[in-house]
Amino acid sequence: MGRLKKLKKIRIHREGTHTLAGSLLLILTVNAVLYFGLECKIPFYIVAVISIIVYGILVNFFRCPIRLFGQEDTEKIVVAPADGKIVVVEEVEENEYFHDRRIMVSIFMSLVNVHANWYPVDGIVKMVKHQNGKYMKAWLPKASTDNERSTVVIETPEGVEIMARQIAGAMARRIVTYAEPGEECYIDEHMGFIKFGSRVDVFLPLGTEIFVKLGQLTTGNQTVIAKLK
Repeated sequence: MGRLKKLKKIRIHREGTHTLAGSLLLILTVNAVLYFGLECKIPFYIVAVISIIVYGILVNFFRCPIRLFGQEDTEKIVVAPADGKIVVVEEVEENEYFHDRRIMVSIFMSLVNVHANWYPVDGIVKMVKHQNGKYMKAWLPKASTDNERSTVVIETPEGVEIMARQIAGAMARRIVTYAEPGEECYIDEHMGFIKFGSRVDVFLPLGTEIFVKLGQLTTGNQTVIAKLK
């Protein structure tokens, strides 16, 4: 079928199955108690409407579009690993793995964005590392090094190493990373999922051609953010 055919189907991400089931049960229980067991000064239809809106927000958060990258040739291509907004494009000192200067591109995901994360490049997973930390607001510069995070290093078929870092935010309390060291990974595949507001940083070699700018909106697995040398 190839990558030229784009799929637009949407499903619920597996990370949301238990959360949505538990939330639905809780909402139905609360509504039943208010309707049958307690006197409530607020009209029941208002409670019902609020319940539907809250549950709708949860369903929207855990939605998971099925996407295929629209180009057959992915050589040297770096795609956005997440839906969101570009909040950082700058040269930084990366001291966790590379210990040199890199170009960092950061994507901030709000509550209304899809929170599934895709691999930004094809390649081999070289390292996966989870670190506990703080839960500062994800758009703050210090969040990249101080917040709870999961780091994935990928070596492309051309031998270039890039890093993708999932970062928890003020509301995020769980980072899920599917990457395993030594396995092959591809654009179109899920790298992980972050629950409730967060950010993904991508660290690229100096000289990489960057195609995005501050404030630009990205679509995970669709927006090309850079091309490697």
